Amino acid sequence: MPNRNLRFLVLFLPLLTFFISTNAQTDFKLEKGFKKIFNGKNLNGWEGDSLYWRVEDGSIVGEITADKLLKRNTFLIYRNQAPSDFELIGEFKITAKGNSGINYRSEELLPDLPFAMRGYQADIDGANQYTGQNYEERGRSTLAYRGEVSTITEQNPTATRESLRSFSKGNNWTARVVTEKLADAETLKSKIKSDDWNEIHIIAKGNRLQHYVNGTLMCDVTDMDVVNGRTSGYIGVQVHVGPPMKVAYRNIRIKNLK
Repeated sequence: MPNRNLRFLVLFLPLLTFFISTNAQTDFKLEKGFKKIFNGKNLNGWEGDSLYWRVEDGSIVGEITADKLLKRNTFLIYRNQAPSDFELIGEFKITAKGNSGINYRSEELLPDLPFAMRGYQADIDGANQYTGQNYEERGRSTLAYRGEVSTITEQNPTATRESLRSFSKGNNWTARVVTEKLADAETLKSKIKSDDWNEIHIIAKGNRLQHYVNGTLMCDVTDMDVVNGRTSGYIGVQVHVGPPMKVAYRNIRIKNLK
Protein backbone atom coordinates (compact mmCIF):
# COMPACT_ATOMS: atom_id res chain seq x y z
CA MET A 1 0.00 0.00 0.00
CA PRO A 2 2.70 2.58 0.83
CA ASN A 3 4.44 1.74 -2.45
CA ARG A 4 1.23 2.34 -4.43
CA ASN A 5 0.80 5.74 -2.77
CA LEU A 6 4.38 6.58 -3.62
CA ARG A 7 3.88 5.62 -7.27
CA PHE A 8 0.70 7.75 -7.37
CA LEU A 9 2.56 10.78 -6.02
CA VAL A 10 5.37 10.33 -8.51
CA LEU A 11 2.83 10.37 -11.35
CA PHE A 12 0.57 13.10 -9.91
CA LEU A 13 3.07 15.75 -8.81
CA PRO A 14 4.39 16.58 -12.30
CA LEU A 15 0.80 17.05 -13.49
CA LEU A 16 0.01 19.31 -10.52
CA THR A 17 3.16 21.36 -11.17
CA PHE A 18 2.21 21.75 -14.83
CA PHE A 19 -1.36 22.80 -13.91
CA ILE A 20 -0.16 25.45 -11.46
CA SER A 21 2.45 26.72 -13.87
CA THR A 22 -0.04 26.93 -16.73
CA ASN A 23 -2.57 28.85 -14.65
CA ALA A 24 0.09 31.25 -13.41
CA GLN A 25 1.15 31.98 -16.98
CA THR A 26 -2.48 32.58 -17.99
CA ASP A 27 -3.00 34.96 -15.07
CA PHE A 28 0.18 36.82 -15.99
CA LYS A 29 -0.98 37.31 -19.56
CA LEU A 30 -4.37 38.58 -18.40
CA GLU A 31 -2.67 40.99 -16.02
CA LYS A 32 -0.17 42.37 -18.53
CA GLY A 33 0.19 46.12 -18.17
CA PHE A 34 -1.29 46.28 -14.67
CA LYS A 35 0.59 47.62 -11.66
CA LYS A 36 -0.22 47.04 -7.99
CA ILE A 37 -1.05 50.21 -6.08
CA PHE A 38 -1.40 48.48 -2.69
CA ASN A 39 1.47 46.31 -1.48
CA GLY A 40 -0.56 44.27 1.02
CA LYS A 41 1.74 45.22 3.90
CA ASN A 42 1.29 48.89 4.70
CA LEU A 43 -0.34 52.08 3.42
CA ASN A 44 2.67 53.42 1.54
CA GLY A 45 1.36 55.74 -1.17
CA TRP A 46 -2.02 56.08 0.54
CA GLU A 47 -3.20 58.71 3.03
CA GLY A 48 -6.26 58.92 5.26
CA ASP A 49 -7.48 59.22 8.83
CA SER A 50 -5.77 56.47 10.84
CA LEU A 51 -8.78 56.32 13.16
CA TYR A 52 -10.66 54.56 10.37
CA TRP A 53 -8.04 52.96 8.09
CA ARG A 54 -5.47 50.22 8.63
CA VAL A 55 -3.90 47.17 6.98
CA GLU A 56 -5.09 43.77 8.19
CA ASP A 57 -4.41 40.31 6.73
CA GLY A 58 -3.10 41.74 3.48
CA SER A 59 -6.09 44.05 2.97
CA ILE A 60 -6.89 47.71 3.36
CA VAL A 61 -9.54 47.87 6.08
CA GLY A 62 -11.88 50.77 6.74
CA GLU A 63 -13.90 50.45 9.93
CA ILE A 64 -16.39 52.54 11.87
CA THR A 65 -16.93 51.52 15.48
CA ALA A 66 -19.58 52.63 17.98
CA ASP A 67 -17.10 54.89 19.76
CA LYS A 68 -15.73 56.39 16.50
CA LEU A 69 -18.78 57.34 14.44
CA LEU A 70 -18.31 59.65 11.47
CA LYS A 71 -19.77 63.12 11.03
CA ARG A 72 -18.98 63.07 7.29
CA ASN A 73 -17.70 60.60 4.73
CA THR A 74 -13.96 60.07 4.74
CA PHE A 75 -11.54 58.52 2.23
CA LEU A 76 -8.22 56.78 2.06
CA ILE A 77 -6.58 58.48 -0.93
CA TYR A 78 -3.95 57.05 -3.27
CA ARG A 79 -1.43 59.88 -3.60
CA ASN A 80 1.08 58.50 -6.11
CA GLN A 81 -0.89 59.35 -9.23
CA ALA A 82 -4.06 61.03 -10.48
CA PRO A 83 -4.84 58.95 -13.57
CA SER A 84 -6.91 59.93 -16.56
CA ASP A 85 -7.67 56.91 -18.77
CA PHE A 86 -7.18 53.62 -16.94
CA GLU A 87 -8.50 50.25 -15.84
CA LEU A 88 -8.62 49.45 -12.13
CA ILE A 89 -9.24 45.97 -10.73
CA GLY A 90 -9.51 44.98 -7.09
CA GLU A 91 -11.52 42.95 -4.61
CA PHE A 92 -13.82 44.12 -1.84
CA LYS A 93 -15.68 42.60 1.08
CA ILE A 94 -18.19 44.58 3.16
CA THR A 95 -20.40 43.95 6.17
CA ALA A 96 -24.19 43.91 5.87
CA LYS A 97 -24.72 47.48 7.08
CA GLY A 98 -21.66 48.86 5.32
CA ASN A 99 -21.57 51.72 2.83
CA SER A 100 -18.46 52.38 0.76
CA GLY A 101 -17.18 52.90 -2.76
CA ILE A 102 -14.15 53.55 -4.94
CA ASN A 103 -13.75 57.13 -6.10
CA TYR A 104 -11.77 57.98 -9.22
CA ARG A 105 -10.98 61.09 -11.27
CA SER A 106 -11.69 62.88 -8.00
CA GLU A 107 -10.45 65.95 -6.17
CA GLU A 108 -9.79 66.33 -2.46
CA LEU A 109 -11.77 69.20 -0.93
CA LEU A 110 -8.87 71.06 0.65
CA PRO A 111 -8.35 73.05 2.77
CA ASP A 112 -11.77 72.82 4.37
CA LEU A 113 -12.48 69.08 4.20
CA PRO A 114 -9.35 66.94 4.31
CA PHE A 115 -9.89 63.36 3.09
CA ALA A 116 -13.24 64.33 1.55
CA MET A 117 -13.52 63.77 -2.19
CA ARG A 118 -15.64 64.98 -5.09
CA GLY A 119 -15.86 62.82 -8.20
CA TYR A 120 -17.04 59.62 -9.83
CA GLN A 121 -17.65 56.63 -7.57
CA ALA A 122 -18.18 52.94 -8.13
CA ASP A 123 -20.74 52.51 -5.36
CA ILE A 124 -20.52 49.59 -2.90
CA ASP A 125 -22.88 48.70 -0.03
CA GLY A 126 -23.43 45.66 2.16
CA ALA A 127 -27.10 45.25 1.24
CA ASN A 128 -26.13 45.36 -2.47
CA GLN A 129 -28.82 47.90 -3.16
CA TYR A 130 -26.40 50.24 -4.93
CA THR A 131 -23.28 48.15 -5.59
CA GLY A 132 -21.99 48.72 -9.11
CA GLN A 133 -23.84 51.94 -9.89
CA ASN A 134 -22.10 55.23 -10.82
CA TYR A 135 -22.61 57.84 -8.12
CA GLU A 136 -20.83 61.18 -8.15
CA GLU A 137 -19.75 61.95 -4.59
CA ARG A 138 -20.50 65.56 -3.56
CA GLY A 139 -21.51 66.24 -7.14
CA ARG A 140 -24.33 65.28 -9.47
CA SER A 141 -25.46 62.23 -7.43
CA THR A 142 -26.52 59.10 -9.37
CA LEU A 143 -25.31 59.12 -12.98
CA ALA A 144 -26.40 55.54 -13.71
CA TYR A 145 -28.26 53.04 -11.58
CA ARG A 146 -27.32 49.38 -11.76
CA GLY A 147 -28.32 47.98 -15.14
CA GLU A 148 -28.34 51.32 -16.97
CA VAL A 149 -26.47 52.65 -19.98
CA SER A 150 -26.78 56.42 -19.68
CA THR A 151 -25.64 59.59 -21.40
CA ILE A 152 -25.14 62.65 -19.22
CA THR A 153 -26.33 65.60 -21.26
CA GLU A 154 -24.11 68.52 -22.13
CA GLN A 155 -24.45 71.70 -20.06
CA ASN A 156 -23.80 75.34 -20.88
CA PRO A 157 -20.04 75.92 -20.42
CA THR A 158 -20.80 79.16 -18.56
CA ALA A 159 -23.00 77.39 -16.00
CA THR A 160 -21.84 77.08 -12.41
CA ARG A 161 -22.20 74.13 -10.06
CA GLU A 162 -24.70 76.13 -8.02
CA SER A 163 -26.92 76.85 -11.04
CA LEU A 164 -27.05 73.16 -11.88
CA ARG A 165 -28.33 71.96 -8.51
CA SER A 166 -31.90 71.88 -9.78
CA PHE A 167 -31.00 68.84 -11.89
CA SER A 168 -30.29 66.76 -8.76
CA LYS A 169 -33.54 65.38 -7.34
CA GLY A 170 -33.96 62.50 -4.93
CA ASN A 171 -30.32 61.43 -5.28
CA ASN A 172 -30.79 61.22 -9.05
CA TRP A 173 -29.21 63.40 -11.75
CA THR A 174 -32.14 64.17 -14.02
CA ALA A 175 -30.00 65.70 -16.79
CA ARG A 176 -29.24 62.28 -18.22
CA VAL A 177 -30.77 59.95 -20.76
CA VAL A 178 -31.00 56.19 -20.21
CA THR A 179 -30.31 54.76 -23.66
CA GLU A 180 -30.30 51.05 -22.84
CA LYS A 181 -31.01 48.55 -20.07
CA LEU A 182 -28.27 45.98 -19.54
CA ALA A 183 -30.45 43.74 -17.39
CA ASP A 184 -32.93 43.91 -14.54
CA ALA A 185 -31.34 45.40 -11.41
CA GLU A 186 -32.32 42.37 -9.31
CA THR A 187 -30.80 39.99 -11.87
CA LEU A 188 -27.55 41.91 -11.67
CA LYS A 189 -27.76 41.94 -7.87
CA SER A 190 -27.69 38.12 -7.92
CA LYS A 191 -24.18 38.32 -9.41
CA ILE A 192 -22.88 40.01 -6.25
CA LYS A 193 -21.89 37.95 -3.21
CA SER A 194 -22.93 39.14 0.25
CA ASP A 195 -20.36 39.18 3.06
CA ASP A 196 -17.77 37.67 0.72
CA TRP A 197 -15.07 38.80 -1.67
CA ASN A 198 -16.17 40.33 -4.98
CA GLU A 199 -14.11 41.66 -7.87
CA ILE A 200 -14.61 45.28 -8.96
CA HIS A 201 -13.39 46.44 -12.37
CA ILE A 202 -13.54 50.10 -13.45
CA ILE A 203 -12.76 51.23 -16.98
CA ALA A 204 -12.46 54.99 -17.53
CA LYS A 205 -11.57 55.94 -21.09
CA GLY A 206 -12.32 59.40 -22.43
CA ASN A 207 -15.81 60.29 -21.26
CA ARG A 208 -16.97 56.67 -21.03
CA LEU A 209 -17.08 55.06 -17.57
CA GLN A 210 -17.87 51.37 -17.06
CA HIS A 211 -18.28 49.44 -13.79
CA TYR A 212 -18.06 45.63 -13.66
CA VAL A 213 -18.61 43.39 -10.63
CA ASN A 214 -17.46 39.77 -10.84
CA GLY A 215 -17.04 40.15 -14.60
CA THR A 216 -20.58 41.48 -15.21
CA LEU A 217 -21.15 44.99 -16.56
CA MET A 218 -23.28 46.84 -14.00
CA CYS A 219 -23.49 50.30 -15.59
CA ASP A 220 -22.09 52.28 -18.51
CA VAL A 221 -21.93 56.10 -18.52
CA THR A 222 -21.00 58.50 -21.30
CA ASP A 223 -20.46 61.90 -19.70
CA MET A 224 -21.00 64.78 -22.16
CA ASP A 225 -21.13 67.37 -19.35
CA VAL A 226 -17.83 69.27 -19.52
CA VAL A 227 -18.98 71.67 -16.79
CA ASN A 228 -19.18 68.99 -14.09
CA GLY A 229 -17.31 66.03 -15.56
CA ARG A 230 -13.67 65.30 -14.84
CA THR A 231 -10.95 63.83 -17.03
CA SER A 232 -8.41 62.95 -14.32
CA GLY A 233 -7.98 62.88 -10.56
CA TYR A 234 -7.24 60.85 -7.47
CA ILE A 235 -8.41 57.35 -6.57
CA GLY A 236 -9.79 56.80 -3.07
CA VAL A 237 -11.75 54.25 -1.04
CA GLN A 238 -14.54 55.36 1.28
CA VAL A 239 -16.15 54.77 4.62
CA HIS A 240 -19.58 56.39 4.76
CA VAL A 241 -21.48 58.08 7.56
CA GLY A 242 -23.74 55.55 9.28
CA PRO A 243 -23.73 52.69 11.77
CA PRO A 244 -20.67 50.61 12.68
CA MET A 245 -19.36 48.83 9.59
CA LYS A 246 -16.26 47.29 8.05
CA VAL A 247 -15.02 47.17 4.49
CA ALA A 248 -11.88 45.54 3.11
CA TYR A 249 -10.04 45.98 -0.19
CA ARG A 250 -7.24 43.84 -1.59
CA ASN A 251 -5.34 43.04 -4.79
CA ILE A 252 -5.80 46.56 -6.16
CA ARG A 253 -4.02 47.18 -9.44
CA ILE A 254 -4.20 49.69 -12.26
CA LYS A 255 -3.38 49.85 -15.95
CA ASN A 256 -2.94 53.25 -17.57
CA LEU A 257 -4.55 53.38 -21.02
CA LYS A 258 -2.55 56.32 -22.34
